[in-house]
Amino acid sequence: MSNADYQREVNEAIQAGTRALRSLQQARESLNSAGNWGIVDLLGGGLISTFAKHSKMNDAERQIEQARSDLRSFRKELTDVDAFADIHIETGDFLAFADYFFDGLIADWMMQSRINDAKQQVDNAIQKVETVLKRLRAITF
Repeated sequence: MSNADYQREVNEAIQAGTRALRSLQQARESLNSAGNWGIVDLLGGGLISTFAKHSKMNDAERQIEQARSDLRSFRKELTDVDAFADIHIETGDFLAFADYFFDGLIADWMMQSRINDAKQQVDNAIQKVETVLKRLRAITF
């Protein structure tokens, strides 16, 4: 592969990584908001806080799906420059069901725990993407 081709592949990887990073940051913002509403819900916020929390969780889930797609593209581009990042984010929906129908302290606490776990996974993914982007930018000519 020529230097020009290699540089093009690196630039494509940087663009894909930047898109993934942006998606992850948007997901983190929604998760932070859901976490804040979750605290209100734990303190007895009622149906409105439960609804707001789940609305933010739905936003975060859509953004995490976009981030997954962007991360797949990033991984594909990284293979073109002999690098690879294995980033996996999971979300579930059973606790949302339990939270609406049982709306008790245990279900609220479990949902808050899931929000915090998802935030940690997103933060870890952001850190990995930033590290790879930094390495990619270091090899541009």
